[in-house]
Amino acid sequence: MKDNPSIDVLIIGAGPAGCVAAMYLKQKGYNVLVVEKNEFPRFAIGESLLPRCMEHFTEVGLFDAIDEAGFEKKYGARFIRGNDVCEFDFSDKFTEGWDWTWQVPRAEFDKVLTDTLEKHGLEVLFNTEVLHVDIQPNGSSTSRVKHVKNASEKTIQAKFIIDCSGYGRLLANQMTLNKASDVQVNASVFTHVKDVNRPEGKEGTLITFDVLDLNTWLWVIPFSNGNTSLGVVSNEETIKKTKGDAFTKLNYFLNKSEYYKQRFKDCEPIINTYDMCAFSKSATKLYGTGFALTGNSAEFLDPVFSSGVTFATESALKAAQLTALQLKGDLVNWETDYELYIKSGVNVFKSYVKEWYTGNLQTLFFNADDNLENKRQICSVLAGYVWDTTNPFVKHHDRILPNLAYLTKMKKNS
Repeated sequence: MKDNPSIDVLIIGAGPAGCVAAMYLKQKGYNVLVVEKNEFPRFAIGESLLPRCMEHFTEVGLFDAIDEAGFEKKYGARFIRGNDVCEFDFSDKFTEGWDWTWQVPRAEFDKVLTDTLEKHGLEVLFNTEVLHVDIQPNGSSTSRVKHVKNASEKTIQAKFIIDCSGYGRLLANQMTLNKASDVQVNASVFTHVKDVNRPEGKEGTLITFDVLDLNTWLWVIPFSNGNTSLGVVSNEETIKKTKGDAFTKLNYFLNKSEYYKQRFKDCEPIINTYDMCAFSKSATKLYGTGFALTGNSAEFLDPVFSSGVTFATESALKAAQLTALQLKGDLVNWETDYELYIKSGVNVFKSYVKEWYTGNLQTLFFNADDNLENKRQICSVLAGYVWDTTNPFVKHHDRILPNLAYLTKMKKNS
């Protein structure tokens, strides 16, 4: 790379969002540069994908490389609460679309993505931190970046910036666009273990959410390499008051699971055990002159429905499409075609997250077989098809869940 390059689009972050945006813009003939603060492979959360994002990987030419890597296929999701079990099958849903996706260790998954970018002639600058961005009134920008190992600095001139920095939230932090999320403030403890007691067949590979109480649940995400991601989510107070180091805390909750405590009793962490608090984030604006925020750099809700990567790739692809049009000279309505579009999907999942922790959605899940058409419509939401307004569980997301939960409880008590 030139010492101080001038390019069409600067993409900050080389996760799924950055890779999808870069591949799309490369296909359209634009000069793109991706900068990434870390060296790959590196650990990241967001290991359970949704079928909706398969469309994004396919459109930009990433699907084949991911498929060849042999990641565990995910055909649905199971929810457990004591003796109650609810299983969703992505092949039995309301909205037409993909019936499966993957469960991935992100270190390996993201490396596959960036390797594919480089094979297609895209340049990814690893170990490169963006220190400051200066955006002119016409949208052109100068970004000052530093190599994190040798501390050398340079500037990058770009016509547009797509921020895919995830939890780094680079532009949101610099431009004071952060705002508190209005979903419940939660915390999480998580790690990977060697799944030495994994059963054969479907049971050993099925992603499961085990509900311990109204606010506390475990995730179990098996990978094709024999390892499994384990995590617990609860309110901040519950996690903080649990004694011990991070893995001791996680084991405390695992031992509360009648379903999983035997399977994982002998397992030791093979990576660090992480403790994360107050991870839900939002932003006052998803775009501005010369830039767009995508994925976690714009909004993160909660891990419960695995929406993170799908929102990242959906917003990245949409931002890249609009950027390509704008650079071509077309008039782009970022408010309607980006901000309102992305937030419409976010708001659907936000309703589901909120109603999960009120207990209303749990009521519907664990009585789902009473109405199989409702279950199919909910399944479409869980598959990531949250922009399909022909689905009443999308169109009326803000009121249908509490209303149906109330009717379900009345029926059970009658």
